[in-house]
Amino acid sequence: MRLKIKLAAGLTAGLLALGGAALAQKAQFINVLTGGQSGVYYPVGVALSQLFGKALPDVRSTAQVTKASAENLNLLQAGRGEVAFALGDAVADAWAGDAEAGFKEPLTHLRGFSATYNNYIQIVASEESGIKTLADLKGKRLSVGAAKSGTELNARAILKAGGLSYTDLGKVEYLPFGESVELMKNRQLDATLQSAGLGVASIRDLASSVKIVVVPVPKDVVAKVGSAAYLPAIIPAGTYTGQTADVETAAIPNFLITQSKVPDDLAYAMVKAMYENIDTLYAAHNAAKAIKLENAVTGMPVPLHPGVERYYREKGVIK
Repeated sequence: MRLKIKLAAGLTAGLLALGGAALAQKAQFINVLTGGQSGVYYPVGVALSQLFGKALPDVRSTAQVTKASAENLNLLQAGRGEVAFALGDAVADAWAGDAEAGFKEPLTHLRGFSATYNNYIQIVASEESGIKTLADLKGKRLSVGAAKSGTELNARAILKAGGLSYTDLGKVEYLPFGESVELMKNRQLDATLQSAGLGVASIRDLASSVKIVVVPVPKDVVAKVGSAAYLPAIIPAGTYTGQTADVETAAIPNFLITQSKVPDDLAYAMVKAMYENIDTLYAAHNAAKAIKLENAVTGMPVPLHPGVERYYREKGVIK
């Protein structure tokens, strides 16, 4: 009788141990926070999510459409995402708790994951609007991106540096890239400012439908922004249909950001999977080809996640 009880107890303990192991191996969730579907964050984010799902066992990964930088960072702080795309200036504002930029208090849970590629300020006007310079935007109808998005924060900074404010414009629309383009096609907008990787789908779509002018942002204007995050850059000739010359503009680095509640082992596995399958991201969008392991920590505005840091030390990115 005692032997039976011992066997039963042992069997129960074994089943409990197996159950515990099963629970330990249950699926982990990774939510990749992206941006609007007509930008660069979305296709690269979808590719990253699919990469995680294939490369990591027991992981369920999704890509979420968002209003991009500011919303992504607030969602990370709230624990509603594991990794997100965001512009460098927005990350710095979030870490500092800049209320005007949409962050009521410092977002202390943010942690660095990887530098990615540069966004380019792309101000595109319809040829018939007569807009050729920043000064020509005065009195015109301009879309500046979703309110408090990274693009909209960039728009404020560039217009201010160029001696303009929203009150100088004829009309300001706070719209995602795709909607901005549709209004321009219908002659309801004169121009759109889009902060994105070169060759962004929305502007390619616009340029294939109407004659466009890519409005330059001169070096002296970039300098007047007064932020190290804004760098002089060039939109090469031929980036868009009808763009026959190089155009000066500003570039702002993008980052992938995670948050402190992501377990160290998961963060390590995520960054390792990304760099070991980086061609998947390169295939998703040409802009992603700028993502390089050797540049992964360059300019990072927040502390690295410990799991991510471990991977970079193994690879010699951090000595």
